[in-house]
Amino acid sequence: MSGPDLHRQNSGPKVRGLVLGLMLASVGVAPAAAHSLKDLEDSLQKREPYVQVMSKKAPEFALQDADGNRVRLSDFAGKVVVLNFVYTNCPDVCPLHSEVIASIQEAINPTLMKGLVQFVTITTDPKRDTPAVMKTYGSAHGLDPVNWVFLTSGPDKPAATRELAKRYGLKFKVLEGEYQLHAVVTYLIDKSGNLRGKYFGLKFNETNMIVHINALTNDNH
Repeated sequence: MSGPDLHRQNSGPKVRGLVLGLMLASVGVAPAAAHSLKDLEDSLQKREPYVQVMSKKAPEFALQDADGNRVRLSDFAGKVVVLNFVYTNCPDVCPLHSEVIASIQEAINPTLMKGLVQFVTITTDPKRDTPAVMKTYGSAHGLDPVNWVFLTSGPDKPAATRELAKRYGLKFKVLEGEYQLHAVVTYLIDKSGNLRGKYFGLKFNETNMIVHINALTNDNH
């Protein structure tokens, strides 16, 4: 399947089946065997208008999950992390963003990548996103807890995760009624904790992200 052909396809059941076949065939084969990771990322940068490829250390964090367990980015060393920020009272793009993440997870988890990829969602509204709210959010949006976690700083640090988002280059501005104005970005972090890609908005080609994730799972440098 050529790069341009891959780009022209839209997400959906047929594409998902093709992607699963591609992933099952390629997981475990180092990308250098055919094309280097750099070549792939250069190609993605040309064909995917909503991606910014980079390589820099991702900001560390120490947060907690819905059960109060301490979770750090470094805990996921050796895995590719797919990271996004939302708040559960968001009336528009956050639910849609979560469903896009769930769609990507649905494509990845039937493959050998399942144990090599961790999905992380961080709330920017720790005050209202209580553990009870967090525990129902994933199932409501189709996210599988087997390799997805929802994190918070806790209600005693209501602005901490918005500050963290800012360190990732994403600003959540609190408006009247506690609504938050923000952009939509999905981050890819490699197995060594380096930020390798930012996918902007909801219109990026999911197949392109999945291929990028697959390449990062195979990269051992």
